[in-house]
Amino acid sequence: MTATAPASPSRAAVPAVGLVLVGLLCQEFGASFAVLLFPTVGPLGMVALRLAFSAILLMAIARPRLRGYSRSDWLTVAGFAAALAGMNALFYEALARLPLGPTVTIEVLGPLILSVVVSRRASSWLWALLAFVGVALLGWGGVDALDPVGVLFAAGAGAGWVAYILLSARTGARFPKLDGLALAMTMGAVVTLPFGIAGAGPAFFSPHILALGAAVAVLSSAIPYALELFALRRLAASAFSILMSLAPAMAAIVGALVLHQQLTVLGWIAIGLVVIASAGAVRSAAAHARRSAGLSEPVA
Repeated sequence: MTATAPASPSRAAVPAVGLVLVGLLCQEFGASFAVLLFPTVGPLGMVALRLAFSAILLMAIARPRLRGYSRSDWLTVAGFAAALAGMNALFYEALARLPLGPTVTIEVLGPLILSVVVSRRASSWLWALLAFVGVALLGWGGVDALDPVGVLFAAGAGAGWVAYILLSARTGARFPKLDGLALAMTMGAVVTLPFGIAGAGPAFFSPHILALGAAVAVLSSAIPYALELFALRRLAASAFSILMSLAPAMAAIVGALVLHQQLTVLGWIAIGLVVIASAGAVRSAAAHARRSAGLSEPVA
């Protein structure tokens, strides 16, 4: 039998890149389908549906144990649940007032600023400045008008994303595998369900709405998470983060295709600036980490 030569790192990375991009597309398609349900169930109803079905899927897959954890462990996962529920609620409230592309563009400022702060380099703030210029252009003439309340909700979702990132790491250190995420998702669903049901009324329990809510949960959470998990086994974390910087552009494309939310040329330039700034901040932080560890820069 002839032995098969192992795939080169560059060849192995190509399918992984595709997995990340498909995951991003699924996430944005899920968000656009959620917008279509807003007239029926409202943003909070959609949040409750997404978290409830995501929790059911995760609990079935992870089957987390409930014993053997300290009070501090439970407080950590409860904080993670609050960040998860708050981030989703603020994001959907923003989507009810802003187009998908601008919403995601403003939201990614949270993780971008976090990466700049963590890098502790003054030059990294140039990337943050470039991102803010992009958002300013978006508000100035990239779309017809940005609802100021929607902008605040999107910025709040960005802050929630930062809390999610920080508490996700802490939860992962205390709970094995997917246990922490499954428990946090369940807690978040329990908290949001009363608000979602109150806002949506009887329509919340319509079989049609429940089926669409399940589809949004699968598109927005289950598929992207699974694809990202597989991609991270073949792709460097820095490269993965740079690909995730494409989220605003993906959101704008899906918003135009599904929701017919057209941007001006200035709007696309603004989103492009935020994508470049996000990718640059990630690359700069990764290069700084390699130098701090005494590693040489990779050859392009």
